[in-house]
Amino acid sequence: MNRALFTAATGLQVQQLNIDNISNNIANSVTVGFKRARLEFQDLLYQNQRTPGAASTNSTQYPVGLQIGLGARSVSSERIFTQGDFRQTENPLDLVIEGKGFFQVRLSDGSLAYTRAGSLHLDANGRVVTAGGDPIEPAITIPQDATSISVGTDGTVSVTQAGQTNAAQVGQINLATFANPSGLEALGRNLFRETAASGQAITGAPGTNGLGQIEQGFVENSNVNIVEELVNMIIAQRAYETNSRVINTADNMLSIINNAIR
Repeated sequence: MNRALFTAATGLQVQQLNIDNISNNIANSVTVGFKRARLEFQDLLYQNQRTPGAASTNSTQYPVGLQIGLGARSVSSERIFTQGDFRQTENPLDLVIEGKGFFQVRLSDGSLAYTRAGSLHLDANGRVVTAGGDPIEPAITIPQDATSISVGTDGTVSVTQAGQTNAAQVGQINLATFANPSGLEALGRNLFRETAASGQAITGAPGTNGLGQIEQGFVENSNVNIVEELVNMIIAQRAYETNSRVINTADNMLSIINNAIR
């Protein structure tokens, strides 16, 4: 009975984490550039009471073994980088990546981070920054007298200044991609960091080396599917209820044994 109690307890723990993950996905269903996460589970160790193929007699073997599992555990939260829907804003500093790639961001500590959220802004010095105030990399500065900003599909940034008719290029947006994007570390604020699991960043101009192209005047919505998350939440809730019933049943069996001893 004790084994059943502890095994069911592991089921409660993994479903609690599952609900926590689902709630985070739903909470970010309107976050620009957000990528949903999916928990992955594994079964725990097994107690081998009889090994498969063990001898049943001098000339025969058991065709199957007798193994008792000890529960489940959460092993990873995989980030799903499918592309979200595009929403037109007509804001010249709203950019989306149509395809693979991340915008590069220079953090305050000098390190690089990566994001799919292309809702960009200008700071007091005219630098192009994220919603959190971190400048993109390579740094791009827009002149104060610029009357229009144009971003090409290849990442070239051009402006038209007051009194001029011809546009002048002021910068180039480069993108980064990774061999294993799911290995990136989420930092919050729509930012990710390179890890040993993700591999080193492969950078280049949009539209080259498998990188996506940039479209101006759009933002990428979250790729969270509310209906799917609600279904997953119902499944997790039912699994949690079932594991709690196992605990209740094991407790009742222990109670019967105690009463029988009396």
